[in-house]
Amino acid sequence: MASIHDVAKEAGVSVATVSKVLNDYPDVSDKTRKRVNLAIEQLHYQPNVVARGLVKRRSWTVGVLLTVPFTNPYVAELLEGIKTALENSGYDLVRLSTRFDDPHYSFIKHCRSRNVDGVVVFGVERDNRSIDELIHSDIPTMFVDMDIVGKRAGYITTDNQNAIHKGVKHLYELGHRKIAYISGTLGPSIANMRLEGYRQGLISCGLSYLTNYLEVCDYTFDGGAAAMRRLLALKDTPTGIVCASDLSAFGAIHEIEKHGLSVPQDISVVGFDNTYHAQVFKPNLTTVNQNIYSIGIKSIECLIALIENRDYSPPVIMEPSELIVRQTTGKAKLA
Repeated sequence: MASIHDVAKEAGVSVATVSKVLNDYPDVSDKTRKRVNLAIEQLHYQPNVVARGLVKRRSWTVGVLLTVPFTNPYVAELLEGIKTALENSGYDLVRLSTRFDDPHYSFIKHCRSRNVDGVVVFGVERDNRSIDELIHSDIPTMFVDMDIVGKRAGYITTDNQNAIHKGVKHLYELGHRKIAYISGTLGPSIANMRLEGYRQGLISCGLSYLTNYLEVCDYTFDGGAAAMRRLLALKDTPTGIVCASDLSAFGAIHEIEKHGLSVPQDISVVGFDNTYHAQVFKPNLTTVNQNIYSIGIKSIECLIALIENRDYSPPVIMEPSELIVRQTTGKAKLA
């Protein structure tokens, strides 16, 4: 196995110069840099990551903190984007476990014990004390779907309010006037923004906001089914449903069909996420596309920028949304 000394000899430079090339020092000419890189390639030299980390004070590892199951379709696509962004970055990924129920647990200490250079966070309650620790720490952090900014922390999310507004408007344009909303758990700002999008959508269409047309669930299939069951029990059953996730929309459709009704002939349903399953579910789900894969990629790109440049301002990125019309929405039945 070739050593750094072998590379230096092959390139006709000093070991110090090879080290500078490996660590991206600017005071090396392009000609010398090319010569060193050619020697590295010819000798199949593998730099010592530990030694490289000591020079740059980095571990070349980023952590991901998720409290949502990996089986969740949103998480699966988010992680795929993260994986893609990391492939040629030189950084590896580690999943960070948590003990939020332990009053003595410190997430910051855990990050430092794992020696991660930065963290991507998704699905953690905003009032969790670990979030407050991160905001005030010097650990580079990117929050996903959490509008939080800190000393070294930025976030990326979708235009949630406008996205739900599009779903309401779409149903209205199909003739629906009794439009209900199956929300995610209220409290986190993202859920509140989506609820506001529903309210504003109704207002812009000249419809009244009815509290009995609002149901709250936990973004899951079972939660969506239970919420839909309550809506179907109403005397004045809604003809259009907007859901805060694809999973809850799938649950709602399942419940509608269990009651002997059809989608979209009797009730139209709009989801939110545009996960892969939305395309293969029968009927294909009309849903809001929030570019999950792209969010995963950009969260890592921004995190690396925060890691590698202390002067880089924590970014705030609002991804656009798009309504994808498929088979679960149709014209409202005439009364």
